[in-house]
Amino acid sequence: MDYHLLGLILSFLFNGTKVLAGYPIWWSLALGQQYSSLGSQPILCGSIPGLVPKQLRFCRNYIEIMPSVAEGVKLGIQECQHQFRGRRWNCTTIDDSLAIFGPVLDKATRESAFVHAIASAGVAFAVTRSCAEGTSTICGCDSHHKGPPGDGWKWGGCSEDADFGVLVSREFADARENRPDARSAMNRHNNEAGRTTILDHMHLKCKCHGLSGSCEVKTCWWAQPDFRAIGDFLKDKYDSASEMVVEKHRESRGWVETLRAKYALFKPPTERDLVYYENSPNFCEPNPETGSFGTRDRTCNVTSHGIDGCDLLCCGRGHNTRTEKRKEKCHCIFHWCCYVSCQECTRIYDVHTCK
Repeated sequence: MDYHLLGLILSFLFNGTKVLAGYPIWWSLALGQQYSSLGSQPILCGSIPGLVPKQLRFCRNYIEIMPSVAEGVKLGIQECQHQFRGRRWNCTTIDDSLAIFGPVLDKATRESAFVHAIASAGVAFAVTRSCAEGTSTICGCDSHHKGPPGDGWKWGGCSEDADFGVLVSREFADARENRPDARSAMNRHNNEAGRTTILDHMHLKCKCHGLSGSCEVKTCWWAQPDFRAIGDFLKDKYDSASEMVVEKHRESRGWVETLRAKYALFKPPTERDLVYYENSPNFCEPNPETGSFGTRDRTCNVTSHGIDGCDLLCCGRGHNTRTEKRKEKCHCIFHWCCYVSCQECTRIYDVHTCK
C-alpha cells in the first residue's frame, strides 16, 4: 500500500510553510499557495496528485467545500499535537517531505488509529461549521431540528448540520479504503469512530432574551462542542484502544482480511472505539525506519510521575536542568474606566530537558 501520497497539504493555511499531515492518503489535497483561490481554479482537482477517481469526482462536484476539508485536516493535526505534547510520540511533523509524519504511520499502530480518527473528525467538524457560517451555497443550517419548543425555550438560530459534515468526511476520507485488506478495515473503522464522536457530542446551545438578561425566553440551536472536547474524548479512546488480530477469509472476490479482537475475555470494541493490530515503537531513541525522533532534548516535567515526567519521558536516561529568564507582565492594575496597566518583570525558571 502507498502510504506516502499525502504531502503538500494546506500550505496556504500555514502562511506558505509546509504543513502538518501524515499517512491518511485521502488528505492528499495539495492545496499550496497556487491554489489559495479555489473557486477560480476549474482545473484544481485534476492538479491534485494521488486522488482516486471517486475523490476526483467529489472534488469537482463540491469544489467550494474543499477549503473546509483542508481546514479540518489542519485542525485535526493541531489537536493531535496538543493531545500528545507530553508524550514520547508528540505528533512531530517533517518539513519538505511527502510523508510529513515520516514512516511512523506506516504501521497499523494506535498512533495511526488516533490520527485517522482525529483527522476524520476534523473534516466533519470544519465542514459543518463552514456550512453554518454560510460560506458555501451547497449546504447551510440543519432544518431537521425545528418543531415544538422545549421547556422554556424555542428553536432559533442556525443549527449545525453535522450529518452533512459527516457525509462529506465519509465520502472523501473513505474513498481509498475499499481494499480487502486489514489496513483498510482498520482505517475505515477509526475514521468512522472519529466522525461518530462529533455526532455524539452535539448539544443544545441557547441564548437568553428578556429585560436585563432575565432569560424570559431562550432561543436554542443544535451545535457542535469545542473541538478540544473531541480531542479529549479520542485521546481517551487512544489510551484504551483495542488490539486486534488479522484473519483471512476466502470469498467470491478472493481473499479478504478482517479484524478480530485479540483478547476474547475483554469487551469487544464498539464503533466508538479505536482499533489497531501492530505494536508501537517505544519512541525513546531516534530510528529512521520507524519514524521515531527519540526524546532527547525534549522538555519534561520534573514534578510529574506521569508520562510527561522526566523519568518516563526521558526513558531512564536522566535529564539536564538550566535556568531561563523570561519577561512577563506583572503588578497589573485596573483603571476606571476602562483599561489595565502592567509592569514588566523578569522571572527565572528552571527548564528540564531529557539527556
